[in-house]
Amino acid sequence: MTLIKSISGIRGTIGGAVGDNLTPIDAVKFASAYGTWLKQQRQKDQHTVVVGRDARISGDMIQNLVMNTLVGLGIHVVDLGLSTTPTVEVAVPLEHADGGIILTASHNPKQWNALKLLNAKGEFLNGAEGAKILEIAEQDRMTFADVDSLGYITKNDAYIDMHIDEVLKLNLVDANAIKAAKFKVVVDGVNSTGGIAVPLLLERLGVETVKLYCEPNGHFPHNPEPLKEHLTDLSEAVVKEHADLGIVVDPDVDRLAFMDERGEMFGEEYTLVACADYVLGKTPGNTVSNMSSTRALNDVTKQHGGTYEASAVGEVNVVELMKQNNAIIGGEGNGGIIYPELHYGRDALVGIALFLSLLAEKKLSVSDLRASYPNYFMSKKKIELTPDLDVDAILKTMAETYASEKITTIDGVKIDFANSWVHLRKSNTEPIIRIYTEAPSQEEADTLADRFIAEIKAIANS
Repeated sequence: MTLIKSISGIRGTIGGAVGDNLTPIDAVKFASAYGTWLKQQRQKDQHTVVVGRDARISGDMIQNLVMNTLVGLGIHVVDLGLSTTPTVEVAVPLEHADGGIILTASHNPKQWNALKLLNAKGEFLNGAEGAKILEIAEQDRMTFADVDSLGYITKNDAYIDMHIDEVLKLNLVDANAIKAAKFKVVVDGVNSTGGIAVPLLLERLGVETVKLYCEPNGHFPHNPEPLKEHLTDLSEAVVKEHADLGIVVDPDVDRLAFMDERGEMFGEEYTLVACADYVLGKTPGNTVSNMSSTRALNDVTKQHGGTYEASAVGEVNVVELMKQNNAIIGGEGNGGIIYPELHYGRDALVGIALFLSLLAEKKLSVSDLRASYPNYFMSKKKIELTPDLDVDAILKTMAETYASEKITTIDGVKIDFANSWVHLRKSNTEPIIRIYTEAPSQEEADTLADRFIAEIKAIANS
């Protein structure tokens, strides 16, 4: 069992020993540290924090612990209940709140949960802010409110609808064209809050929707990471229903993948490529994604006369570079769309609305749309970490070995070859080394990944 503390939040498995897992005591400890930090940053009489959760089995328990800890610090809590990560991000500024907490472990299996921490803009904390909260937690420097100064909880379950309202207000979301296209879509909500939010959005857009695993009970029917090997049921349903496409999101609805009318994956890397193509065609500008994302975004950006930059992996890093480069759209190749016109956060609902607007405008099938983009293939593999594995030393050796190639070390080691690349990095969310590769064919991408896995193991065993 594991407890991981990083810029992605406090993430761990439920149960087990305190300090080694996400136990109730750990949830209270880190919520206390966050609330203490928030009060130090924004010194005023009353503080407000927005809290929402995905549908994980442990979510209700963790949320009640977190909310009442904040109450104990004298902080007012706006309880969104079952919600999505982007909905909480949208709610924070709308509530004029001082911060937000989302209880979700994103794509991790059901035994995991996490506290994702937001600032007053509804954006993830940066590394320095996260480090300060960890310092407060480790030193137990928390002081709680007296009985006359306790906070209180206000419930507001309207924010998913309000989030959808904000999406539909966007100038580039062409609701009329989408309605006229009369799309039929199968939605896999992985039995979490995407099963609430995505059908509601599609209903507002006049899309015929077939629901698959849209009961928000937290019993994930398959591995919740939206990858091809986990989505056979969606593939079969799209074909059976003669649907125009399939939509799948992760448990907290910040990652988005599409399936074409034949039941084939559009490619989660190409979610951002397609949305960027649409946005850049209407409002030319720059783009940003992380270093583990496809080269196709660079290609499409250049076609529209813009410039592309790559950041370190992690939403906060993408957002920081997007602001520096005035990027009009960006995100992560795992299906995360960041459209600043609404907010600086990965948002599957925004991605769906932009993608359907593009599809309605182009009047193409999903498979034909995919065929119109540059064709790259990725391999995403991993190596489980053991306590004796010195990851930094291994990555340093790899960089030295390939020093004659283009090397980037802002986040692990990325090696750019003429027609392919490999990115090696330690995960922020799991005890693994990620090995991502991209090449002109799937066989070449897989072969490249396997080669580097073998090289890493050889170094580790030497």
